Amino acid sequence: MTSLPPAPDLHTSAILLDVDGTLLDIAPTPREVFVPTSLRATLQRLLGLTDGALALVSGRPVKELDLLFAPLLLPIAGGHGAEIRLTPEGPTERAPVRALSDELRRALATVAAAGPGIILEDKEYSLAIHYRLAPDKEAMIRKGVLEICRALAPDSVEVLPGKFVFEIKSAGFDKGTAVRHLMCQAPFKARRPIFIGDDTTDEAAFAVLPELGGRGISVGRRIAGVAECFASPHDVRTWLRQICQIHEAPAQ
Repeated sequence: MTSLPPAPDLHTSAILLDVDGTLLDIAPTPREVFVPTSLRATLQRLLGLTDGALALVSGRPVKELDLLFAPLLLPIAGGHGAEIRLTPEGPTERAPVRALSDELRRALATVAAAGPGIILEDKEYSLAIHYRLAPDKEAMIRKGVLEICRALAPDSVEVLPGKFVFEIKSAGFDKGTAVRHLMCQAPFKARRPIFIGDDTTDEAAFAVLPELGGRGISVGRRIAGVAECFASPHDVRTWLRQICQIHEAPAQ
């Protein structure tokens, strides 16, 4: 394993974490991801050590993340920032964003139905078309998605290519707007954000970090403007566990 980045000061930092491909290893399908029991314990410890300034920042909706990490509840920016929950037990705020129309959802579903191994994931605020099980279908899916979206009003939707996935969502919100919103509210306000992410959808969050005095760490690949990089989600989990151990160690 490569050397891990230096540990932050948890008294002045906010830890913001993408989920799939960052905290969790990518699985053949979205429903097959596995959350280690040790990771739940680490996140619970970090939540206390940061006085609540720890949040998941994901394309998955809040209720899905709650089920995935159950029984643990965390602050969450879900649906690429369409939903924000500032505290584990607090209310979920929903941004005034336009949902994808049923007509568009049906049109995109025809692309996903073009062959075996293509999986359509409805995330409420976006649709993801996964082709990890059918990598030879990438060009066909890309063409179909772009043709459908070009027929829509200009700048009404965004197409986000990722790791064996095309995600389609309404324009006007992303993980960058989510991070900005979090950092304006307690318990995140006046702290230095540390965002960790791995994919195309995370680049919007990395882009806002300089204005917030933040620190970005990518996973699995180098991203322009991001100085630090983990090799894998396993390294992310190890680093988070080590941070807890450092801050929980008795003073000498």
